[in-house]
Amino acid sequence: MTKLSLPLTALAALLSACSMAPTYQRPAAPVAAAFPADSAGAAARTSVPLPPAAGTREAADTGWRDYFADPRLQQLIAAALENNRDLRTAALRIEEARAQYDIQSADRLPNVNANASATKAKTPAFLSPSGQTSIGKRYDAGLALSSFELDFFGRVKSLNDAALAAYLATDEARQAAQISLVAQVAQAYYTERAYAEQYALAQQTYDARTRTYKLTQQRAEVGASSRLDLRSNETLMETARAAALTLARQRAQADNALTLLVGQPASASPAGAMPSDQQIDALSALPTGLPSDLLTRRPDIRAAEQRLKSANANIGAARAAFFPRISLTAALGSSSPSLHGLFDSGSGSWSFAPQLTLPIFDAGRNRANLGLAEVRKNLAVADYEKTIQTAFREVADALAARDYLGEQVTAQRAVQDAQADRLKLLQLRFDNGIASALDVLDAQRELFSAQQTLVQARLQRTTSAIDLYRALGGGLK
Repeated sequence: MTKLSLPLTALAALLSACSMAPTYQRPAAPVAAAFPADSAGAAARTSVPLPPAAGTREAADTGWRDYFADPRLQQLIAAALENNRDLRTAALRIEEARAQYDIQSADRLPNVNANASATKAKTPAFLSPSGQTSIGKRYDAGLALSSFELDFFGRVKSLNDAALAAYLATDEARQAAQISLVAQVAQAYYTERAYAEQYALAQQTYDARTRTYKLTQQRAEVGASSRLDLRSNETLMETARAAALTLARQRAQADNALTLLVGQPASASPAGAMPSDQQIDALSALPTGLPSDLLTRRPDIRAAEQRLKSANANIGAARAAFFPRISLTAALGSSSPSLHGLFDSGSGSWSFAPQLTLPIFDAGRNRANLGLAEVRKNLAVADYEKTIQTAFREVADALAARDYLGEQVTAQRAVQDAQADRLKLLQLRFDNGIASALDVLDAQRELFSAQQTLVQARLQRTTSAIDLYRALGGGLK
């Protein structure tokens, strides 16, 4: 085995240095050299400190445990990384791709097999040279090398390179799925928290309006309030009740979505609250860098590039198919008519059968395969460029949200404060007989709407901070 396989292994390694695959060149990023720079204008219009603080770590270097401080959210993310079925499927895809790569790699080395056989046959007299019936025995043992291809033109090497790139792309895809899962769990968690906060406001409003309705009902019974006032208060009360029921349903559905992402029932540990403005500022304070940085930060872009490399290597295999293919079949062993004399002197045997296959006419099959490989590479280039453009757009959207949502939350909080103060003033005027009950009811309705809108604006700002973290490649560690 050593005499036969080692020289062939060395020869295979020497020949595999040849490759007909095109020299790989990374396509130019089809995006601008910098992200849209509107932060300065937005920062001038708001009191929120939008630019990142000096020394802030990049998203790709910030682990999700460092980025998300809520203990329950950390528990949920950890559980999702362990139990989420989509992520588990992505991990199994890696094992599948690795096995396929190992299978393809085996073709680069000779396959040497040991074999042993015994044959016993009866020859009738009329067929026997001696004219007598005879029984023949034969025993064989040895090593065999079957159809090992000498990779003169790099066909096997190109296929191996393509399988390796496909395996690496699958691994990058799993990392991208993990980053996406971390962001989805965080967004689902804060969505559930926002619904919980809105539900609490709706329930408080419903309780307050119920008390007001009962008081108005008592006043109407003695003639101190009109039937219009009673119906108006009843409308507000039932509106708050309907809003509370809607929010309770939405909260339950958000909790179900979170459970699906986590892969198991959510833990019973106390839930946190929506992050404060200062906490969101800290979450948003991430340096963006240049669009070219995304090429190394984001696993989905790296995965697209590996798929492009795989398609590029397949072109080399398709080109090599136009040239002769040389394969070797050899055997080394011993044969004997008796088992005890199998390894006696003079019983050795060997065979050596090189084979040359030269394509002459294949009805255009090889040319069609080459055209297919080139088209698939062009598709991989388009996919790679689209992935970069999508990443650029996601970062740009998150930056726009960071620039404007802080100002929007500030403005909405001012609206809520103004509505609360307006309600107090109208209540005083109503108590003194100056304002009408309809004015008070209208102020209550607008205050409730402003409170709900503020919670939604804060949720949007929190979600945008998570989107920026994910878009910049954070969430892997």
